[in-house]
Amino acid sequence: MAVAGVTLRWGWLAVVALVLLVGLVALLWWGRRVHRRERARDEEWRREDAVLANNRSLAGVDALPGTAFEELVAARLREDGCTEVRRVGGAGDRGRDIAGRLPDGRTMVVQCKRLAPRRPVTPSTIRDLLGTRTHFSADVALCVTNTRFTPQATEFAVANDIVLVHRDLLAPWLNGAQLASLIELNGAGLGDRRHLRTWRRAYGTARRRDRPSSPAS
Repeated sequence: MAVAGVTLRWGWLAVVALVLLVGLVALLWWGRRVHRRERARDEEWRREDAVLANNRSLAGVDALPGTAFEELVAARLREDGCTEVRRVGGAGDRGRDIAGRLPDGRTMVVQCKRLAPRRPVTPSTIRDLLGTRTHFSADVALCVTNTRFTPQATEFAVANDIVLVHRDLLAPWLNGAQLASLIELNGAGLGDRRHLRTWRRAYGTARRRDRPSSPAS
């Protein structure tokens, strides 16, 4: 009986030890997985933070290739709390450079136009973006540019609830202004004649104001 009792006791100890070992292995596996996920998130955050830090000035933005400008806008959207943000620009994007959701859950499509500062965004770009919003059944459409919009483009956008972020709004946005405040402004700030004269002195005027937007973005 004594031998049987000792054997039974050792058997239970072996079972407990095995359970503890399995639990420890599972805990280590889970901890390693969480660590990898958090490290990946940290690396992604650092990468996007570096993109933003390197492009706070408009001079730096003006020198960006179109795809880099799209990445910059996508990073800023994420920083403002937008979710599911992804860059989809390229052949066959149907005018949708970026897709995602606003912090309140509404779906959005974003068109990015990185042009020479003297070249304005024309109504054709905004009309195309309206079609893009309809095609993808998005709740909100934004057009972000490092230049300005023609009065006709602005008028069409406001009439169709398309959000415009022009050069004068892009600078504060890159330096911390919230997207929600830009949506409320929706392109305001470029209609003053004195402001436009200052703009033209600084950047000149494109030879053909109605020429199509450059495919650079």
